[in-house]
Amino acid sequence: MKFPYYRLRRLRKTQLIREMVAENRINIKDFIYPLFISEKITINHPIQSMPGQYQIALNKLVNEVDKLIKLGLKKFILFGIPTHKDAAGTSAYAENGIIQQAVRKLNKEFSSNIIIVTDICMCGYTNHGHCGILRDRSVDNDLTLKYLGKIALSHVNAGVDIVAPSAMMDGQVKVIRKILDENGFSDVAIMAYAAKYASHFYSPFRMAAESAPSFGDRKGYQMDFRNSNEALQEIRLDLEEGADIILVKPALAYLDVIYRVKAQFQVPTAAYNVSGEYSMIYNAIQQKILHEDLIFEILIAIKRAGADLIISYFAPQVAKILQEA
Repeated sequence: MKFPYYRLRRLRKTQLIREMVAENRINIKDFIYPLFISEKITINHPIQSMPGQYQIALNKLVNEVDKLIKLGLKKFILFGIPTHKDAAGTSAYAENGIIQQAVRKLNKEFSSNIIIVTDICMCGYTNHGHCGILRDRSVDNDLTLKYLGKIALSHVNAGVDIVAPSAMMDGQVKVIRKILDENGFSDVAIMAYAAKYASHFYSPFRMAAESAPSFGDRKGYQMDFRNSNEALQEIRLDLEEGADIILVKPALAYLDVIYRVKAQFQVPTAAYNVSGEYSMIYNAIQQKILHEDLIFEILIAIKRAGADLIISYFAPQVAKILQEA
């Protein structure tokens, strides 16, 4: 057999051929789009740390979601920005809290045409910015669980489809699953932030959600970025406690974790293409340092690693490109 009998370049010859044999593709159905909904504003407010993204006023929410639906986006994860914060994060589980209002408003307008996911955490609602109840300047894990259960139940009572506990408290999935089941919501799914790393990639989000800790950091409850075996332990425990979908966060620096998770557990797997990843790439594209096609390259990398669902701020931009293709 004379070299080169096999010529792999034959299948790279044209764009149409490359499309025909592509192993992975991005579909608009892959995306969950984050929405920051603020109780403090009446007009949408640009997020300085995340160009192209906005804090959305409650009275503008339906109009914004309607535009996104027209692009083909149907899955949204909601983050609330309340007017009132206190040590117990009471606005997080208030019947008329910002997220509870938003969920009811979206359900009234769009009914079953969208999927609403809500973040279950306390950092955006506490006056200290940590993800739970403090005791001696440290988050009390077991006391916090009771509050996370209350938050989840209040969101589900408002009509949410999926709850996503992100506080990284040990046992949070078990407690939430129990309280939902006891109140007749056994059909509501849990998307667990099972492997959420303590990452500097979150900084733009914390500015957007106004949720930065007022002291210290979250390394005592979020994962050490040096560990990947630990992520598998976290995920195994969350699945045993009743998680339906597991989430790895961030995505780009943790593709190896996504790959290991999907290979070992073979369950619905989501990855969060977080704010720092978004802002770096967006700004570099705006400055013409990088090409817009990089967006697809990184999203394909996340999917290739094993993610079934991708939470990404690039979703509307990608949706427009896919519509035009």
